[in-house]
Amino acid sequence: MAEPSVTVAWATDGFAASLAGSSPHTRSAYAHDVGEFVAWARRGGVEPCDVDHRKLRRYLGYLDTRGFARTTVARKAAAVRAYLRWLHRHGVIDTDPGRSLRTPKGTARLPRVVRAEEVVDLLDEAAATVVGVGTAPRDDTDPLVLAIARRDVALLEVLYGAGLRVSEACGLRDADCDLDRRLLTVLGKRSKVRRVPIGEPAVDALRAWLRDGRPLLVTTAGTPDAVFVNRTGRMMTPRDARRVLARHVLPDGRSLHPHALRHAYATHLLEGGADLRAVQELLGHADLATTQIYTHVTRDRLRAVYEATHPRA
Repeated sequence: MAEPSVTVAWATDGFAASLAGSSPHTRSAYAHDVGEFVAWARRGGVEPCDVDHRKLRRYLGYLDTRGFARTTVARKAAAVRAYLRWLHRHGVIDTDPGRSLRTPKGTARLPRVVRAEEVVDLLDEAAATVVGVGTAPRDDTDPLVLAIARRDVALLEVLYGAGLRVSEACGLRDADCDLDRRLLTVLGKRSKVRRVPIGEPAVDALRAWLRDGRPLLVTTAGTPDAVFVNRTGRMMTPRDARRVLARHVLPDGRSLHPHALRHAYATHLLEGGADLRAVQELLGHADLATTQIYTHVTRDRLRAVYEATHPRA
């Protein structure tokens, strides 16, 4: 039996149109998930104005009986929350019942951790780009290209050398950099400030960028005191940073997300014997349990080494 058509009252077409700026995958998933929710509600005689927290919990229970994974239920709940928020914003419903809807989190997953030698190769390749541009015949050298190459190297060195979140790196200001003492002052989540050390490669890359590269990009109309700026002279955004990583790939051709360098930073510290509490402070984690996720990665790697090399494994 075919499902009854969705009435205008649910305004699903309008919600779908509001997703025009999202990726095709997101638009498709959200439209499908919202369609499922509306079909479920209409089968029970529920109209938009009838939706409340209790009915939403019933819907999550219904999804659970269908055997969906927790991550799938969480995604479907996120779509419904976005939909109800849109209905409220457009006056279809008086209150937003989705604001208080909580779903169980799925199992935390970490991406495959980049090996230390892979990161070193990536950074060396990026540095070689600067050298290659800088040693080209003077008439063929574009100062802007060299400036951007210097910026990219400095950003990569900071992301890996300090383990910063991409938003933290993009938000750095001149006053946050104490290069003589090799320290960065970072504004993290919930406006928590921490000071983190950086190594000589990051210091050298930052000095070269701030001295020889940034002056060519920064403008009075942009963000003059931002450490990292884009081609328009404005403070770099996380999207700008992702583009940098897309240009500088691993030796096997894989590209990384900026956060992968933070994962690598934490894992490599722990593998080198760093104290878990110290790594927690360096990462700016409020909860030690968040940092402990990385111990699973190191244990898995040690087990893999054991099983591959020990004769009685």
